Amino acid sequence: MKRARHIPQRTCVGCRRIRPKRALVRIVCLPAGGVEVDPTGKKSGRGAYLCPHQTCWEAALEKRGLDRALKVALSPEERAHLLEHGRALAKEQPRRAEQALE
Repeated sequence: MKRARHIPQRTCVGCRRIRPKRALVRIVCLPAGGVEVDPTGKKSGRGAYLCPHQTCWEAALEKRGLDRALKVALSPEERAHLLEHGRALAKEQPRRAEQALE
């Protein structure tokens, strides 16, 4: 008998839903300071995950869930940059976002 392949699960910081790791976007707090979007998921540093939905990005930034998950205080510039990235991601990948929910 073949065993089912393990699929890593992560929790979205915005909506608190558990999803497959590949369906989420990783935000990383770099060791040198600063926060970046990590499209590969391989950068070193403390990471947090968000769904590719604009509402999740807004909720994570508004409720400071991303600050808590990364254990860092985000600057207004970083918040604006991440919010803009979330909006662009939602516009660019609406189909992918819907497929990730299934």
